[in-house]
Amino acid sequence: MTATAPAAHRAATAPRGDEIVLRTRDLTKQYGKRLAVDRLNIEVRRGEIFGFLGPNGAGKTTTIRMALGLIAPTSGSVEILGGDIATHRATILPRVGALVETPALYLYMSGRDNLRAVAAVLGGVPEARMDAVLDLVGLRARARDRVKTYSLGMKQRLGVAIALLQDPDLLVLDEPANGLDPAGIVEMRDLLRRLAAEGKTVFISSHVLTEVRQICTRVAIVNLGRLVTESTVEDLVRGSGDFTVTVERAADALALVRAQPWGRGARLDGDGTLITPAPNNRGRELTRFLVDAGFVPDSLAPRAQDLEEVFLRLTDNGNGVAK
Repeated sequence: MTATAPAAHRAATAPRGDEIVLRTRDLTKQYGKRLAVDRLNIEVRRGEIFGFLGPNGAGKTTTIRMALGLIAPTSGSVEILGGDIATHRATILPRVGALVETPALYLYMSGRDNLRAVAAVLGGVPEARMDAVLDLVGLRARARDRVKTYSLGMKQRLGVAIALLQDPDLLVLDEPANGLDPAGIVEMRDLLRRLAAEGKTVFISSHVLTEVRQICTRVAIVNLGRLVTESTVEDLVRGSGDFTVTVERAADALALVRAQPWGRGARLDGDGTLITPAPNNRGRELTRFLVDAGFVPDSLAPRAQDLEEVFLRLTDNGNGVAK
């Protein structure tokens, strides 16, 4: 699944940065009466790290399996690198590296021998390339150890190494941070950024929203099989005009602000920080109002929404709980 076309050929046909590398068109998957994926339309461009988000059961893994040709859609289609996966699977998949759920590994073999076993199926990979991917995922020092001695995070990184074996154009990762400790998450983040900088496209399904915000260019959020939004992360978390104000006697300041026509939506967050609109949506006018009223702010800044907050709001199924 991870073999690729020769590097010289790829360089000669290198696409523009705005090329659509992965596209779904009304992609649908139905199991009996259950609609797992419902007319999904997303586009992933070359060189970006694209986050695919949604609650458990939202249809993320089903979508990935259809994109990789592992299951057939009920209707709709998937295009990867300009070809329909249903009709050009044999030529497309060698240019795609994938890690879907828990990697299938031979526990009694070493990490390097796992790479060799996969390489043999793919027609052979130079030992130098194996060294390179082991270095990339930080497993070179443990390459001779049996996989059964690896931690969950190390097994996850070995799965990524396998996906990278033949230098794919598109990397599809289902929960790549699964089992990683904080240091491992940072290493994975740096690896994915390097791959994107080299022109590779990275498609990530993840529930680690803090990490998604740090590394993803754009995201699609799905819920109950349907696309909720597709947006840049910057646009998604951009504030709604509120300001965050740190001020003494915040409760008294809140009461005063709420008495103003522009401040009725003001509130205190869990840390006692004042969250409020501003007169004419201007921070300087809010500062002037507070100072004139005897509340000199220690700090005042536009409020950006937390990605988790946005995610929970967009995937609320009508009862206040994301499912």
